Amino acid sequence: MGIYERDYKTSKFTDNLQNNAVVMLITINLVVFVLFQFVGVFYYFSFNKDQDAKFMNDVYYNLALPGTFNEFIRKPWTLITHMFYHKGIWHILGNMLWLWMFGYIFHELTGNKKIIPLFIYGGIGGALAFMLAYNFIPLLSAINASATGASAGIMAIVVATTMLAPGYRIFPMINNGIPLWVLTVIYLIIDLALIPVENTGGHIAHLAGGFTGFLFIFFMRRGFDWSIGMNRFFDWINNLFNPNKPKKKTKEELFYKSERKPYTKTPNLSQQRIDEILDKINQHGFHSLTIEEKELLKKASKEDLK
Repeated sequence: MGIYERDYKTSKFTDNLQNNAVVMLITINLVVFVLFQFVGVFYYFSFNKDQDAKFMNDVYYNLALPGTFNEFIRKPWTLITHMFYHKGIWHILGNMLWLWMFGYIFHELTGNKKIIPLFIYGGIGGALAFMLAYNFIPLLSAINASATGASAGIMAIVVATTMLAPGYRIFPMINNGIPLWVLTVIYLIIDLALIPVENTGGHIAHLAGGFTGFLFIFFMRRGFDWSIGMNRFFDWINNLFNPNKPKKKTKEELFYKSERKPYTKTPNLSQQRIDEILDKINQHGFHSLTIEEKELLKKASKEDLK
């Protein structure tokens, strides 16, 4: 493989990460999982007798969300790290399957800017419910519990996607497909039913994450988009390390104030224009297109671009 081919493939992979938040989230979770699996192997060969205890004390308890507020104050970073750490192979595979399935649909419906904020808000909502449960419910307060995994953030995506498109069908080979709302209701019922059986705090966190997803869409429909502030923060962080960031914004000048344009522009159909429209769909969803852009896509589907 030549160097240009390697550079091209690396660039395509990087672009895919930047333009698809679902791929980015899955990649981050898998990389973190593989990394700490290697750390576990290192502990296995370095500490023959008590490697499990050493790994739990040195690694796990510094990444997992503690159940008590006192412990959390000492490890506040666990509010974020617990969302991306999975302890077992089946844990991460199950979560990534749900993330891929519902995240892909949510990405199609809303674009690229909302899924990561929603995931983080869902994880934080689940974390707060987890700690409240283990600090204020007498039955749980005596238990030394900790939480890991992306389940609460994924549940937020599941509920938000279902609110946007409850009739969207998946698995078409099964009776013409299963509506999203059916899968989501089953998912929620299972979590609710398992609270008194096992992993009580985990199931409470899942339900809280789902409720966060509900609130996210509820307020978004009323004009209050929770993702805007977080995306601005991400952009600010990104610009700190971007040497090519613009020095200042160019101010637009308006030469007339009229609701109608002084001329009718004939849209120019080109491959570059179509690519720009497709990028806009990827970033903001199909609903963000103007009437002109929708007409261009319709025209492009009937013609062969040179």
